[in-house]
Amino acid sequence: MGLMGLPMALRLLAAGYEVIVWNRSTEKCGPAVDAGARLATNPAEVAAQSDLLLMCLTNAKAVEAVLFGPSGVASAEHVPEVLIDFSSIHPETTKALAERLASETGTAWLDAPVSGGTPAAKAGTLTIMVGGRLADFDQVQPVLKHLAQNVTHMGPTGTGQMTKLVNQVISGCTMVLVAEAVNLAEEAGVDATRLAQALGGGFADSKPFQLLAPRMSARDFEDPLGAVATMQKDLVTVCDVGETVGASMPMTENALRLLNDTAKDGHADADISTVILTYKRDR
Repeated sequence: MGLMGLPMALRLLAAGYEVIVWNRSTEKCGPAVDAGARLATNPAEVAAQSDLLLMCLTNAKAVEAVLFGPSGVASAEHVPEVLIDFSSIHPETTKALAERLASETGTAWLDAPVSGGTPAAKAGTLTIMVGGRLADFDQVQPVLKHLAQNVTHMGPTGTGQMTKLVNQVISGCTMVLVAEAVNLAEEAGVDATRLAQALGGGFADSKPFQLLAPRMSARDFEDPLGAVATMQKDLVTVCDVGETVGASMPMTENALRLLNDTAKDGHADADISTVILTYKRDR
């Protein structure tokens, strides 16, 4: 029930689904409960009462705990036939967890990381890349259509996560590059608050640019699009996979360095737009 999970749950409630929610920090379930969701006391209770299980968690450690920890999903008397994991974790970790869940419960796993940030989660216009069996993917399409405008089956388990890493290479580097461009404009005396309008429709334009440039130039970090720490985590995974497969990642490595600096300055849990402050840290 975080930045992404909460608006996704609210959309399912608005579509008429019965939704049961649980979160490690119970208070975050409040808005969903107010909208009609039922609150469970643990993950096993959610699983036992559900036809389809959806997870949106911070990292692999949290995913493993929710599934296999005390009162975890795997301990439920009934576990749904299909689990959809919207979390972004390492592809190899996904494969291992999927195999373990299948062996203990028989539940099929769809890794379905999302892209688009909180605005897309609220609007139901996410991009979702899915790994897993095609039959399971077809089964959950009616649910996913309420959350996303673009859902693509990429192949077997783990390919959804691998595709998300490709997405994060482009997204993470673009976020840092937008900060660099805004900083250049400011240092050169150009009104950076007008960049989005000035470059709109041109070759440099993009959705991240239109979202981030105004926030960075205005130093508006409220209502976060996504946390610095989240992108940090994903780019660490990208670099690890790149090293494993022998792919050179110089741009990603530099973007990660700048995000690390942003986190060290106390902005790890803040909006990704705070990376603009890293360009000013030595001034």
